[in-house]
Amino acid sequence: MPDNRSSFGSDIYDNNITSVLPYYREYHPQVTDLVKAAGYTSPKWLDTGCGTGTLALIALGELPDARFTLADPSAQMLSRAREKLAGKDISYVNVPSHELPFTDEFDIVTAIQCHHYYDEAGREAAVRRCFEALHKGGIFVTFENIRMSADESDAIAVRRWEQFQLGHGRTAADVEKHIARRGTEMFPITIEKHLALLRKCGFSTADILWTSYMQAGFWAIK
Repeated sequence: MPDNRSSFGSDIYDNNITSVLPYYREYHPQVTDLVKAAGYTSPKWLDTGCGTGTLALIALGELPDARFTLADPSAQMLSRAREKLAGKDISYVNVPSHELPFTDEFDIVTAIQCHHYYDEAGREAAVRRCFEALHKGGIFVTFENIRMSADESDAIAVRRWEQFQLGHGRTAADVEKHIARRGTEMFPITIEKHLALLRKCGFSTADILWTSYMQAGFWAIK
């Protein structure tokens, strides 16, 4: 059984997630590029739902003076992150996004593929805590699974996503099981609802950073 809410346990997550999420390895460079373009050289950065610490590892390669705090509800994921980032000055917090204990502390807050496990109320609570954790003018970046704008287009997009997974080594049974989690264990929302939620939570801007298949990245300024 996985030791977190993803399809894979912490011990196999890094080697398997690219068979589920198209262009997964592009997410982290996109985030880092945005942070650099915003003019940050040594940001105080919170990564919630950090998983095994891949984002911090990649970001520190580009921004070695970034000061990271990593948060995740899975102690096992945090343990993997500590191994991956051994020797680096990083703080670790074993909490989910909706329980983040920070107020006005960070320049950057990121949440990569972690908030789609929340229902509507839970997702809003999580995004509000991310908002509260930021300084005025700070940037929030999130990548999430999404729904299409209509059932007809969603069904086509799901079939395309299924074909991707089958083409990357997953069995038909595994793909069917994963897709069945939509609406029961994962609760993706449309791009329009993502943008509306960011504005509702108080962000002064809300925009799309990146999108492909059934995943999208968003960024917002406090």
